[in-house]
Amino acid sequence: MNPPRIGKPRWLRLILIVAILCAPWAKANAQDDTGPRALSRAFQNAAKLATASVVTVIAYGQNLDDQGMPVGADEADDFDIESPDDGDELSDLDDIPHTKEMLPATGLGSGVILTAEGLIISNNHVIRDARRVIVRLHDGLEITATKVLGDPASDIAIIQIETEEKLVAARLGNSKDLQIGEWVLAIGSPFRLDATVSAGIISAIGRRLDAIRRGRLLQTDAAINPGNSGGPLINLDGEVVGISTAIATRSGGYQGIGFAVPINQANWIARELAEFGEVRRASIGLSLAMLNARIARQLELPMKTGILVVAVTKNHAAAKAGVEPYDVILEFNGQPIVKPRDLQEAIEREPIGSTQQLTLFRKGERLELTVTLEAAL
Repeated sequence: MNPPRIGKPRWLRLILIVAILCAPWAKANAQDDTGPRALSRAFQNAAKLATASVVTVIAYGQNLDDQGMPVGADEADDFDIESPDDGDELSDLDDIPHTKEMLPATGLGSGVILTAEGLIISNNHVIRDARRVIVRLHDGLEITATKVLGDPASDIAIIQIETEEKLVAARLGNSKDLQIGEWVLAIGSPFRLDATVSAGIISAIGRRLDAIRRGRLLQTDAAINPGNSGGPLINLDGEVVGISTAIATRSGGYQGIGFAVPINQANWIARELAEFGEVRRASIGLSLAMLNARIARQLELPMKTGILVVAVTKNHAAAKAGVEPYDVILEFNGQPIVKPRDLQEAIEREPIGSTQQLTLFRKGERLELTVTLEAAL
């Protein structure tokens, strides 16, 4: 005798049917969470978070001759590192109305809102020598700047606006956390196309350019074109990690190599300009040289171990701390020092009046000194 057959309850059969019908949809969603669609959504979300904090910057009356006419830009080199806005054809700005003072629009760039009170960061070359600067918000409202200050050495500038409109301050990331290969987005107004977004990666960290004397730059392959200068480079969390500033080009346009000022450095410079009207850079009063092979052998040190102190400024920070000529500086606050510029950059990032640790080599001994940073003479 066969055992009686027990049928599945109706509710269980319904659950099984629904599960079978939903399986393809669930599989598609799982693929969306891990495949190209997930990256696309990450780009979309990051752009939405940052776009409201990005502005267009229009400069008027730059580089005018005695008759008030724009002075033409010099010819570009065959291959150059330059600001993407330098050398723009003036016809690109012809459709922008003149101001009531009949000043022509001579510069176009981007900026990032740092505070809800209207402090904006941009590039110095965007506003340099401008007689008037107008900021266009993401909703199209145009506001005349009340204060404009720049730091040519770093190519960072600030613009202050006053408005009753509610401004959205950008979220700032930590540029020290960036890794080579990390996805980033560049946002700006290339060729007067407001809020344009392009994607790329961090190609290199710590680049140096002769045109920007102070600080190291991020390199990216995200498209940076005329009008992008001063705009943000953001991570996939929508945080600003850099300020677009320059490109390497043979044509004057984007060719896959762009540069941005790391936001940690740019924000420090902006705060200095806003509070003091200039960038106060710390110093300890040393003349330095590379540690060449001959001196390294005499001191029994490997090459690229430190930098040689050539001279010490009397009554300045290093002299007060006990640094002497022919000392070899090995570290600053635990950071290895290989080139004189390494030490300069490390010192300038620290507050004036702060105490820092200096590690050096003298007559066969490793010494630790404490130095109090002073303003550059």
